[in-house]
Amino acid sequence: MSRYPITYSIGIIIICTSIWACKEELVEEPLPENTEIELQHPDYFPNNIASPSDNPLTEKGVALGRMLFYENQLSLDGSISCASCHQQSKAFTDGEQFSTGVNGTIGVKNAMSLANLHWTSRFFWDGRAESLEDQALQPISDPTEMNLPIEEAVVRLQNDPDYPARFKAAFGTDQISADLVSKAIAQFMRTLVSGNSRFDQWIKEEIVLTDIEQLGMELFFTHPEASIALRGGNCGDCHLGFLTSGDRNDLLGFHNNGLDSDENLDSGLEAVTGKSEDKGKFKAPTLRNIALTAPYMHDGRFNTLEEVLDHYNEHVESNATLDILILEASNEIITPGEPVKLHLTSQEKEAIIAFLYTLTDETFITDPAFSDPFN
Repeated sequence: MSRYPITYSIGIIIICTSIWACKEELVEEPLPENTEIELQHPDYFPNNIASPSDNPLTEKGVALGRMLFYENQLSLDGSISCASCHQQSKAFTDGEQFSTGVNGTIGVKNAMSLANLHWTSRFFWDGRAESLEDQALQPISDPTEMNLPIEEAVVRLQNDPDYPARFKAAFGTDQISADLVSKAIAQFMRTLVSGNSRFDQWIKEEIVLTDIEQLGMELFFTHPEASIALRGGNCGDCHLGFLTSGDRNDLLGFHNNGLDSDENLDSGLEAVTGKSEDKGKFKAPTLRNIALTAPYMHDGRFNTLEEVLDHYNEHVESNATLDILILEASNEIITPGEPVKLHLTSQEKEAIIAFLYTLTDETFITDPAFSDPFN
């Protein structure tokens, strides 16, 4: 016979069942609300481009991505983060010809600005990343950059006392993966919208450009036609529209802009496509905040905007894949066999540079939402 009355035993069972139910209730407690958010941008930016359906922007996803962007744990020796080479004050570049990775390793390409990435279809100078999610991971494992195997990066984050809970809030699971790391960082980078420069204020009719800025803008967006005396700087042929960035359709945003002769031509897009006609083609980056992002070109060879204009005006190198948009652009009639030159005047070059300065967005480089969350 039981030592306990039946009613007492039943009571114990009820209590135990209740405790277990409470535990289950705690386990099933709903996650904090993670609101989907809309990307904020000027209404004249394209509206027909959506975030990936499997990685919509969310409040907690963006916040997590911001932390990971500034997280030194994602480098082998814990010395650098994504933000080391992409500094907000420099429009998310680093001011160096080539960036320095862990152990003092020097890279081979200039760090690109990260502004307005939502409207970009290919990433890196050679276009090797087809999505922002893919781009987000590559610098972590790159031996010349952060040099940390992505598997080890995941383990570090999983063992961190804070990150598993943040991943659960953002993605519904505390089991961290490379895929979720890439999605979080990509979400943050999509929010890096630059759209409040003097150029934007002019578009919105809030200001009037100076005479020299106005002339520079007209030259910037005009393809020269010497036969009808139409003068132009030919910039807008590759740096399109309000975004002043490369064409996002297929690989049309990649150009050979005559930096080198055939003997010295870097492979560029050819390394990705395997096509000889793509040799020397590089991504046309956005020119927003260009005054803050020196040095210029994929190899950082030009230190000033004046040097850039001088290249297009006087020093274009002929080669087998030179872009037709450059071959056919001059403010003077060029006979076959003559060097390719724009033939801009000193005043016209000065005007174009004045316009380029109107693309600087002071709010973009000071916005607290883009800043280091650990400071």
